[in-house]
Amino acid sequence: MTTLSLPGFELNRTVLGWLWTYKVSTTGVELGDNSTVRLDLDNEPQPDVVLLIDEKLGGQARISDDDYIEGAPELVAEVAASSAANDLYDKKKAYRRNGVKEYIVWQSLENKLDWFSLQNSEYVSLESGTDGAIKSRVFPGLWLDVQALRAGEMTQVLAVLQQGLNSKEHADFVQQLTRKS
Repeated sequence: MTTLSLPGFELNRTVLGWLWTYKVSTTGVELGDNSTVRLDLDNEPQPDVVLLIDEKLGGQARISDDDYIEGAPELVAEVAASSAANDLYDKKKAYRRNGVKEYIVWQSLENKLDWFSLQNSEYVSLESGTDGAIKSRVFPGLWLDVQALRAGEMTQVLAVLQQGLNSKEHADFVQQLTRKS
């Protein structure tokens, strides 16, 4: 296995690029980069990337008048180096309590990616399927080839994402969001 040794900002851009590609292909989905999120009175994290459904289309977060995200985005992604302990414990608990439906933590020093899905008020790890991809339960078509990501093979990461974007599930999701607008 190849070990990816990119600086933190490059890892952030990699995750951001993957999620940006999904966003531009999915009407009604918004992307935030290092946005402050007002989860509750005690928690205002600034995750690396958030993906959310527009509140007018049924999303659970909104953009405030002063341009902060208020409420829980549907998906939060963190690239963690020295912050891994905080990202996997305190932040994870705050995100869980406030209803962030999916939480991705890429531990850059260990070159390990965890993707959690909120089920019955607890985070459960999502695992790769037989095709090698983890598939979002909240954002149909958001597929990730974790091994390709860890190896820095972005062409493969984007090819697998494109398969997800071409899926019937993604088309149905976009159609559902479009009907709500």
